[in-house]
Amino acid sequence: MDLDKFIAAERPGWLRLDEMLARRAEDPWAEMTLEEARELERLYLRASADLARLSTLAAEPDVQRYLERLVARGYAEVHGGEVRRERFQVWRWLRVTLPQAWRRQRKAFGLALALMLVGAAFGGAAVAFDPEAKPVIMPFSHLLGDPSERVAEEEAQSRSPSGHHSTFAGQLMTHNTQVTLTALALGLTWGVGTLVLMFYNGVILGAVVVDYVLAGETTFLLGWLLPHGSIELPAILVGGQAGFVLAGALLGRGQRQRLADRLRAVAGDVVTLAVGAALMLVWAGIVESFISQYHEPVLPYWLKITMGLLELTALIAYLGWSGRGAERALPKGGRR
Repeated sequence: MDLDKFIAAERPGWLRLDEMLARRAEDPWAEMTLEEARELERLYLRASADLARLSTLAAEPDVQRYLERLVARGYAEVHGGEVRRERFQVWRWLRVTLPQAWRRQRKAFGLALALMLVGAAFGGAAVAFDPEAKPVIMPFSHLLGDPSERVAEEEAQSRSPSGHHSTFAGQLMTHNTQVTLTALALGLTWGVGTLVLMFYNGVILGAVVVDYVLAGETTFLLGWLLPHGSIELPAILVGGQAGFVLAGALLGRGQRQRLADRLRAVAGDVVTLAVGAALMLVWAGIVESFISQYHEPVLPYWLKITMGLLELTALIAYLGWSGRGAERALPKGGRR
């Protein structure tokens, strides 16, 4: 193949596609005529074929890189256009969009979970081997005292709950909402801030768990944490997951797309995960205010523990399997 003649013949089509995509980027909501849409698709398919031909040749790397970026932008426009025209449906978003986004980015969730577990092991070991570490690690004054004394006090007050419960629940809800949103936003630090935040919250969790277990208050701990924690902790992890997805797009490791294209490619998943985490925190907050702060003899611990385990099982089933039918109907790598 005469490479120079090939490039000279195809360049006008590439430039025309580049021009059309630039116009779409400036005003993505502008309506396209049927002829313009057909021309865009034809030019995109032709550029894709040209890229495939050039990829077999070890020449003109600059032209290849230009075509790779052009085809990536064309792909986002041609296939992303279907998404914009779809009418938003709340039920479909809950049933398909959110769990699909979680599964697509499950490696980021796994990273957030691993960091929290490592932090929990560190925090638990610190409290177990050095009691002086407790006031350094614990962020809430209610957790600094003796666990058994707190359990006795909580159970005595459970018969006639006071503002103490709602105040403490409000502190925890505010803290966890801030942690979740901050974990997402710190993705902008190339993931460093999100990494530290996931580890630190694991440290707090591990310290609390070990402190109560060593005091012989495991049943109270499970009855207190599981009803809301089975949703709240995954919500924080989902916030960290969104932060790591954002960081991955910023770093662009192993990707040839431009930064703007990488961010555009993950924007939908990041927003979906953020909204999903917010909804989970709302549910956890309701449970925490009306169930978690009530203890025996008002609410049996076995009932609260069973509720927490059922919530966690339902959440795993939802994120793991909901919307898989719609997923199988798509080509590999496709999304809605």
